[in-house]
Amino acid sequence: MRDISYRVALGGIVSALCLVTMFLAGIIPALYILLPMVAGVLMMVIAVEVSRGWALLTYISVSLLAMIVTFDKEAALIFIMVFGHYPIIREYIRKARPKLICWIIKLIIFNASIICYFYVTVYIFGLDEMLDEFDDFGRYGAYIMLAMANVLFVLYDLNLDNIYRIYIKRLAPKFRKKR
Repeated sequence: MRDISYRVALGGIVSALCLVTMFLAGIIPALYILLPMVAGVLMMVIAVEVSRGWALLTYISVSLLAMIVTFDKEAALIFIMVFGHYPIIREYIRKARPKLICWIIKLIIFNASIICYFYVTVYIFGLDEMLDEFDDFGRYGAYIMLAMANVLFVLYDLNLDNIYRIYIKRLAPKFRKKR
């Protein structure tokens, strides 16, 4: 019984923290990309401490709540379509060998996610401002933005490795002692 209550409590705490970060994206609009990344890192905690299945359920609940209750729908979409699911499926991807194949898979998933995000944002939610931003860069604006997004993703993935190591070495033993 304690195990199930621990899962539910940890899922609730992580969900609340994710929603707080999504609310902050509405308060501090300059961080509308960074805060969904932070919420994604919190998904990694559930995947490590409980299971990937439980992390997936937490991701679904946070995604639904973020679309309903947060102010910044664009940040919520970034979490849902790009950074929320990635830390959960990342361990499956890392099993691919050689490392080049692993990175190719990661980049394919990211690019598919970011392109889906773009089409959902522009054509379903009607946020045409994104198209105007591409015009600022000229004819190749979309490609430049996609290249910049890929650089940001590679940095995010490398930092996820570091955060994972820090979590396993320093924070996880403290959580497990109390249990």
